[in-house]
Amino acid sequence: MAMHLQSRGLLQCTQSVNQVFRGFCTAPPSGDKTEPHTEPSVVVDRLEGMPIVTIGINRPEKRNSVDTETSEALKIAFQEFEQDPDLHCAVLHGLGGNFCAGYDLEELSELDNSGNLANKMAEILMDQGPMGPTKMYLTKPVIAAVNGYCVAGGLELAIMCDLRVVEENSKMGFLNRRFGVPLIDGGTVRLPKLIGLSRAMDLILTGRMLDPKEALEWGLANRVCSSGTAYGQAVNLAKEIVKFPQDCLLADRGSAIYAAYDARSREEAMDYETEHSASVLTTEAIQGAKKFTAGWGRSGKFNVNKVTEPEVGDQS
Repeated sequence: MAMHLQSRGLLQCTQSVNQVFRGFCTAPPSGDKTEPHTEPSVVVDRLEGMPIVTIGINRPEKRNSVDTETSEALKIAFQEFEQDPDLHCAVLHGLGGNFCAGYDLEELSELDNSGNLANKMAEILMDQGPMGPTKMYLTKPVIAAVNGYCVAGGLELAIMCDLRVVEENSKMGFLNRRFGVPLIDGGTVRLPKLIGLSRAMDLILTGRMLDPKEALEWGLANRVCSSGTAYGQAVNLAKEIVKFPQDCLLADRGSAIYAAYDARSREEAMDYETEHSASVLTTEAIQGAKKFTAGWGRSGKFNVNKVTEPEVGDQS
């Protein structure tokens, strides 16, 4: 019944990060943990028969705040997702009623008391962001299923993702502003690109909570849904995305990200788009054109990827 993701890299790190890979369950994730320290801090589930993986933060007693162990487990989970050619989309979520309340400040305070703060911070910052995967360059789509608290570093995790499905009772904001904890997981870089500098400054400087409805109007949330449905809707959205021809989808995604972050001019961005889409024109685009001439996808219908459709070669 359970499907285990078996990977050499993960097996080597199992004992150190206490990470368990379990089978995908169609029911919403449960957060009722009577023995919080016996459960893995990150739960990775693969949808049976589909190229989708869900990555769940599992520290409900701490509102899914991220400590060193959880940060490492998240990094490993995303590395495995990135390196697995059979996985096309990931859903990041939190178990137990909250997405993520940021970095575990209790651990931070204990590091200060131990006298090891400087060494630990240098170790984290040189290797990765404190939240784990936020400095990775992911080449495949990730969807955040946001519920409950999505604040501080948790919001930075959410804006690392390509899309955000947000429940109507979610709480989003940089509450770390109150305690002098800086944004070092990409928040100051990604947020202005997503919603514009003026609105980003509103959140960064004030630390105020952002209502999900306002988040939708600003473009921070891509979907707003009723309480308890973000996980299911994010998974359904992932199922829709993986139906499309993936080479084309990844080329377009990569081109958009390059134009937003890396291109020095419009001309450079246009050249990048042309260069990275050329190979798709001779492969997936030709196949798609044959489907269109055979009658698939007319009038905007999304029927071009049906399992029962005839082979393209039989339709020409």
